[in-house]
Amino acid sequence: MKFFIDTAEIAEIRDLAATGLVDGVTTNPSLIAKSGRNFLDVIREICALVPGPVSAEVAATDFPIMLEEGRFLAKLAPNVAVKVPLTPDGLKTCRALSLEGTMVNVTLCFSAAQAILAAKAGATFVSPFVGRLDDVGATGMDLIREIVTIYRQYPAIRTEVLVASVRNPIHVVEAAKLGAGVATLPPSVLRQMFQHPLTDKGLAAFLADWQKTGQNIL
Repeated sequence: MKFFIDTAEIAEIRDLAATGLVDGVTTNPSLIAKSGRNFLDVIREICALVPGPVSAEVAATDFPIMLEEGRFLAKLAPNVAVKVPLTPDGLKTCRALSLEGTMVNVTLCFSAAQAILAAKAGATFVSPFVGRLDDVGATGMDLIREIVTIYRQYPAIRTEVLVASVRNPIHVVEAAKLGAGVATLPPSVLRQMFQHPLTDKGLAAFLADWQKTGQNIL
């Protein structure tokens, strides 16, 4: 499974990229607004830090302007994945950009039917939002299971399932068990994945025993 980081905070991306665990980055208008910085500057900077796909979202909702914005964003860096909403105009934009060789991330997917349409439109990624489904009483992981199962029936489908709205490490583990190709994680969730009390306890015991030996490695 590939890990994307869901943030527009440069310091967080730089720190986590240094671990070698980051395969890409996703952003959205809310994350850009939270950063308080210029959108285009942020995307360029992230693309220079991370060699993998960096999702940059269009702001328009009608096809002609979405396509124009998507083409502009794609020129910012070769690893930009243009992010479009799962609407009729968004999928028309996805189709046009995909045919031009641009990576496209179709976002705000909440049903398997929508995911089928995204794949037919040539999306590089489709982003089902598991946490938001959980919030309204549905089970987000059921949607991941459905999409993965459907996509596997058709070898010609190249769209990757990008699990979004991830709230905790359990979401990541369950998505990985189902075979989703990518999960985009808030920095806090990726850091939680390192943690286990038995790891801390075991390390403390090893260090205590090492100190008793009176030795140094260097």
